[in-house]
Amino acid sequence: MEPITIIGGGLAGCEAAYQCAKQGLDVVLYDMKPLKFSPAHESEDLAELVCSNSFRSDDKASAVGLLKEEMRLLDSLLMQVAAKTKVPAGSALAVDRARFARIITEKISSNPHITIIREEITALPDTGLTILATGPLSSEALTGDLRQRTGEEHLAFYDAIAPIIAADSLNYDIIFSASRWQAGEGDYLNCPMTKEEYKRFSKALLAADKVPLKGFEKKKYFEGCLPIEVMNERGEDTLRFGPMKPVGLPVPQTREEAYAVVQLRMENKEGSHYNMVGFQTKLTYSAQKKIFRMIPGMENCEFLRFGSIHRNTFVCGPKVLEPSLQMKKHPHILLAGQISGVEGYVESTAIGLLAGRNAAALARGEAVTIPPRDTAHGALIHHLTTEVKRFQPTNVNYSLFPPFDKEGYKASIPEAERAGHRKGKGKRQRWRIGKRDKADFRSKIALQALKNWLND
Repeated sequence: MEPITIIGGGLAGCEAAYQCAKQGLDVVLYDMKPLKFSPAHESEDLAELVCSNSFRSDDKASAVGLLKEEMRLLDSLLMQVAAKTKVPAGSALAVDRARFARIITEKISSNPHITIIREEITALPDTGLTILATGPLSSEALTGDLRQRTGEEHLAFYDAIAPIIAADSLNYDIIFSASRWQAGEGDYLNCPMTKEEYKRFSKALLAADKVPLKGFEKKKYFEGCLPIEVMNERGEDTLRFGPMKPVGLPVPQTREEAYAVVQLRMENKEGSHYNMVGFQTKLTYSAQKKIFRMIPGMENCEFLRFGSIHRNTFVCGPKVLEPSLQMKKHPHILLAGQISGVEGYVESTAIGLLAGRNAAALARGEAVTIPPRDTAHGALIHHLTTEVKRFQPTNVNYSLFPPFDKEGYKASIPEAERAGHRKGKGKRQRWRIGKRDKADFRSKIALQALKNWLND
């Protein structure tokens, strides 16, 4: 049996390789580093996290938390390593990015079924099972070949990276530790602002120098990861109702909420590096120094990495992909990760996991089965392969799932608890279903559906 070819050693490619290898199938994994780096990559390791070090919420009632829980049930390598390298981040799952990438690299390199070749692939093979997992920063040559094969123009948006700050350069007389709504010290550092400080910051941000787009580039940002200056342009209060929201973070000295708060999240296990939460940016480096040092507690901060901007490329999934993640016109090629049309670390890894499982089934001549749509994995596949007026990448969310089953929810409530779900009197009584209730119910249904699918 020919080895399965995987192009790209990022999150999706590594997860796909592991899923194939654990079923006894041989894999050849190509990665162009260190011979060539994309504009956002720096490390020679596989599975490098180039943006945030957070995998977002780990609450399994949230859509992304549910997706991670499903991945654990599916034996995800990256979820195993994330658990070993996690750093404090409140209810989120965040990792020490250097340790995370190093351990993934070690595990992939030592797997007897996986051969790693450090070489740039400029064209997709015409035969043999292949998984393309080169991510949103695919090389120009490979992207051109993919464009020719799909017959469609690729869509592109621009994803911005947040700065990383040295912990020992911060002013802890001003900055306080807390997680939103939690009493006492928390997992985030918080820089509080008064109304006057916030207004000065907002005004300076409007006037700051930005990195200009090249002539052939078109402004098309992903709404879930807007540059901080773009959000600020939408209105003076946009930031303090977004990433600078002060709610649930009382200042210890006054016990009152600040007008706005900048949060910093631990970036490594030692706590020596902190990421500016929600501060992805395309400001020039000099502007970042000037503007971000206006934040109370960051007056003398040392930038270990400046924010930057890079181009993200993805295919129009509904026109290009089958639910199996095979290309419609080239079924020997499967797409995985962000290039398939999902957004986010967790989503990219999940699609890599499914691509690996599907490629393994195809290699053995077995039928490919797709997780039910009421699972997080199935909801993502449905999003990627269902015709819509205008396809856009998305993070996993409950709007991708089937409509909420109100009657099923009612039937799931024990008789002794039903009174607490009703509102009104007599015939005018109606069921009250809170947002958390819906999320908990969807999560339980999804996990059971995935278990049933695995056992079929």
